[in-house]
Amino acid sequence: MKILLVAIDAKYIHTNLAVQSLRTYTGKYKDSIEIAQFSINHNVEEILRGIYLHQADIVCFSCYIWNISMVRKIVSSLKKVEPHVKIWLGGPEVSYDPKDCLTGFENLDGIVIGEGEETFYELTKYYLGMDINIDDIKGICFKNCARLEEIKEEDKDLVIMTAPRESMSLDDIPFAYEDIENHKNKIIYYESSRGCPYSCSYCLSSANHGVRFRNIDLVKKELKVFLDNKIPQVKFVDRTFNCNKKHAMAIWEFIKENDNGITNFHFEITADLLSEEELELLASLRPGLVQLEIGVQTTNPDTMKAIKRTVDFEKLSQKVKRIKKGNNIHQHLDLIAGLPLEDLASFEKSFHDVYKLYPDQLQLGFLKVLKGSMVEEECKKYGIVFNDEPPYEVLYTNHLSYKEVIELKGICDMVEVYYNSGQFAYSMKYLEHFYDSPMKLYQALYNYYDKKGLYTLAHSRRRRYEILLEFFVESQSGETDVFKEILLFDACLREAQKNRPDYSGQAIEYQKFRKICELLNAQRRYVHVEEFDYDVIQSSETGKSIKKNTIIVFDYSKRDPITNSAMIKILSNDML
Repeated sequence: MKILLVAIDAKYIHTNLAVQSLRTYTGKYKDSIEIAQFSINHNVEEILRGIYLHQADIVCFSCYIWNISMVRKIVSSLKKVEPHVKIWLGGPEVSYDPKDCLTGFENLDGIVIGEGEETFYELTKYYLGMDINIDDIKGICFKNCARLEEIKEEDKDLVIMTAPRESMSLDDIPFAYEDIENHKNKIIYYESSRGCPYSCSYCLSSANHGVRFRNIDLVKKELKVFLDNKIPQVKFVDRTFNCNKKHAMAIWEFIKENDNGITNFHFEITADLLSEEELELLASLRPGLVQLEIGVQTTNPDTMKAIKRTVDFEKLSQKVKRIKKGNNIHQHLDLIAGLPLEDLASFEKSFHDVYKLYPDQLQLGFLKVLKGSMVEEECKKYGIVFNDEPPYEVLYTNHLSYKEVIELKGICDMVEVYYNSGQFAYSMKYLEHFYDSPMKLYQALYNYYDKKGLYTLAHSRRRRYEILLEFFVESQSGETDVFKEILLFDACLREAQKNRPDYSGQAIEYQKFRKICELLNAQRRYVHVEEFDYDVIQSSETGKSIKKNTIIVFDYSKRDPITNSAMIKILSNDML
């Protein structure tokens, strides 16, 4: 008997914590279990082929909003090529309406509901012929055809739902990554707690209350494995990592003391909870050791109340600014469009409030009406209409029209290209001075792309700079000469301009370049030099054209660990 756990992840570089944890929890039975990992970038035929070649007797899929549509197609085809295979689903996408899922999937045998380790362990024992009755396995919903024994044809589609599974101790779960060698070049997902102390209505955590923590000594032992193996990135999936100060501090202290100079740790936190002690500890960390994802979602107090979210934005802002001063931690702030009571003007204010904190990334998401979340029950109340297909994204609300949602998606794409990429930092800072609000700038940029037929096309990085210049010239926002130099400065921060852009001036003379390298004792192959007529940094900061002849040396052997930009040294001609 062979059981196959199938993971279809959002990206190839991701690991699937769920299937790893399920397999290791089965202990002595894990040799009967194999794992097949794919990504949504594979097509259905490739995944079907991979599953078929395992020749498993039972195939179990880990289901999420990003892969459930593919799973549906694969399940249908899999049953055709392997009629006798048993097929089970698990995961958040099928846990809150298991009976509907079972009746909606003609070829499905059963569903594991909610937390799956103990349930899957017992299900494994059942299929391996151990002394256990399927009716006694808590936390499953199954069709009668899932039984090992013979059943009557007319009873095979009978749906049976067992008693719910109690929450387990996280200390009972073995380390998920026994075969760490196979994950060395991937992003590792790890959890030190389950649950969330908050009840935000759009989140699945609102359906369950309470937080459980893994023993801190176990956590340290497991993190040491990642550090010893120099895993590039470990992402904690804890819903609110810092909800317990003692737990968070212990982990941050540990990774500081055992820092290998390579591994980066990602945490989702609530910034307004951070204490002075935590802020001091975070400030002491190696640049790049930690990155923080901070959910703001909205700054509209009425919307916060409607979604049962309790965040003190003033405190959050102070903490974000404090962390930013340390220039050692990448901060990723989130907003959600389409929330109850938030119209376009309100969202613009939320955008402005968060943008002015200048996070390293500003993620604009759209409300997803997740199965089992409180907001699903309140759609009628707030006029929320959403797509029937995953990821169940908002189409419009009583306060936000579909046309406005489309425009916000365009703004989101412009933010992704021109802000989150970090490649246009000074150019966008300069442009901000000519618009009433930051969102108006990205809105104007989106409208320009749309009007010129550029929005649906793929563009190279160099072309993005050219488009930004064309947009600037047409909008007549300021002086073109200084903006050209700011664009060139932004481009050079990332890489030397061997094939110079059309808008750039003449390259610096080679003899001058050699003299500068000798003066700075710099290796020529790692250095690029540009001469500017304007003070590009001050011009960007003020929105004014500040004339000042300067020479800027870009050293690509030394990069900012947060922005990845080259380290710079500013010279004047009288220094040469």
